[in-house]
Amino acid sequence: MTDTDDTDTTDDADTTDDADIDSVELEILRNQLESVAEEMGRVLIRGAYSPNIKERRDCSTALFDAAGRMVAQAEHIPVHLGAMPEAVEAVLDRDPEPGDTFVVNDPFAGGTHLPDVTLVSPLAPDESDGEIVGYAVSRAHHADVGGMSPGSMPAGAREIYQEGLRLPPVRLVAGGEVVEDVRDLLLANVRTPDERRADLRAQLAANDRAEERVGELLADHGDRLLAAFDAVRDYSRERVETELRALPDGRYSATDFLEGDGVSDEDVPVEVTVEIDGASLSVDFAGTADQVAGNLNAPLAVAKSAVYFVVRSVTDPEIPPNHGCYAPVSVSAPEGCLLNPSAPAAVVGGNVETSQRVTDAVFRALAEAVPDRVPAEGQGTMNNLIVGSRSGNFTYYETIGGGSGARPSKDGMDGVQVGMTNTLNTPVEALEAEYPLRVERYALRSDSGGDGRHRGGLGLERSVTVEEAATVSLLTERRRHAPQGRAGGEEGALGANLLGGERVGAKTTREVEAGTTVTVLTPGGGGYGDPSERDSDARKRDREDEKVGDRE
Repeated sequence: MTDTDDTDTTDDADTTDDADIDSVELEILRNQLESVAEEMGRVLIRGAYSPNIKERRDCSTALFDAAGRMVAQAEHIPVHLGAMPEAVEAVLDRDPEPGDTFVVNDPFAGGTHLPDVTLVSPLAPDESDGEIVGYAVSRAHHADVGGMSPGSMPAGAREIYQEGLRLPPVRLVAGGEVVEDVRDLLLANVRTPDERRADLRAQLAANDRAEERVGELLADHGDRLLAAFDAVRDYSRERVETELRALPDGRYSATDFLEGDGVSDEDVPVEVTVEIDGASLSVDFAGTADQVAGNLNAPLAVAKSAVYFVVRSVTDPEIPPNHGCYAPVSVSAPEGCLLNPSAPAAVVGGNVETSQRVTDAVFRALAEAVPDRVPAEGQGTMNNLIVGSRSGNFTYYETIGGGSGARPSKDGMDGVQVGMTNTLNTPVEALEAEYPLRVERYALRSDSGGDGRHRGGLGLERSVTVEEAATVSLLTERRRHAPQGRAGGEEGALGANLLGGERVGAKTTREVEAGTTVTVLTPGGGGYGDPSERDSDARKRDREDEKVGDRE
């Protein structure tokens, strides 16, 4: 049996006549809606307490219409945004009322993985006469939500119960008032309740700001704003369909591998077949491994999110991102497989690492169809580092950048996030001020980018000393299978993890004593094109980059 994305039919149900909205008005309204989503994000980031949100910006915000279809999003985290519709759909099943806010993180009921806590609020401003006209959604990675290890991302988890507190859609706010029993239950099950309380308050403020701004837009535009909800989706769908028609029809397949699941070290295959047929694109993951014992399983919503990201990358990334972009795309995966697991599968690594491998596999498949639009492979991992005290007084979470793949016309970028994440790093000053951690080295890795006509981006070296006894977890990839080059380009350098100078596996959780240094060497990006075609000026820049990488 196969679970299939049904977003290709939702826009057919539109009932609002948007034909009288001309292109100028549409552009104005589209930008106003996107500005609401962006302002939500700014409120969340400024109001958050944890460095993971206020510094790294591991959060996303978006607006949905009353039927649960995304209208506008902030340019935040791809894996968050592409999977958000599942959370809204799950909340719609609970009969939301004006004044409610639902909290959800259950990957089997609209979430992605447990640390990503989502708040969904119906929008019913005074200007709508009490009618729900849409939903505000904020999703943020909380640095701890309980479970068997600090940071709630244990490398060896075998079931979701070990990963933290699991929340189906439940009212955190009802009738405009916080449901204290629900909030207290949540805070009683995490290691850093004061931080979680503050971050939840920031998410609530972001959603409240959305209702305020949508009310102002309704006052200005009336029902034309609601018509614009449909019009902006139609516009994006039509542009994506036009882009797809320009791609060569056919079936394109690829396979990639995860490097173990945290329980076994065996490779885990991800197989994909992409079919382009006129204005539609279908992606089938038949042949992908069955769900695994460890935590690399990914909910189907995460797989869909990765596919949507790739489609946007190989079409026109300037197309306004909303539900219309997804309409021409269908995604399917067999029930019980790695990308459509059954509860109570562990999934925390699926959101961060399997999503990256899905991205690489779909890019590989489409490289056959549109080689001039697909870069070489980037680092293909988020390099998740989690450090938490045994006493529970701090939890630190970081995803560490690496090399992006070289492009058909440009080198890859050095030390950046690639694929399904778009976070910043935690500045050294903020990290050392907030946590009992000391940064020993933070530098580019010399010569880690794959050679080619255009060179892959350089990876990073980040060494952190833990100044009190703690638990360290690492969830990483590309420690065995290097990022591949394209069109004759060479592969990027493999990553590596060291604890106290000892090389450890790609996925590990260990207790360490005070004074232990954790070093993460991140992969470089693959190169693009024949290395013999690289010009002398570029070679000179390479040598200069190596000197920069050798400095701390």
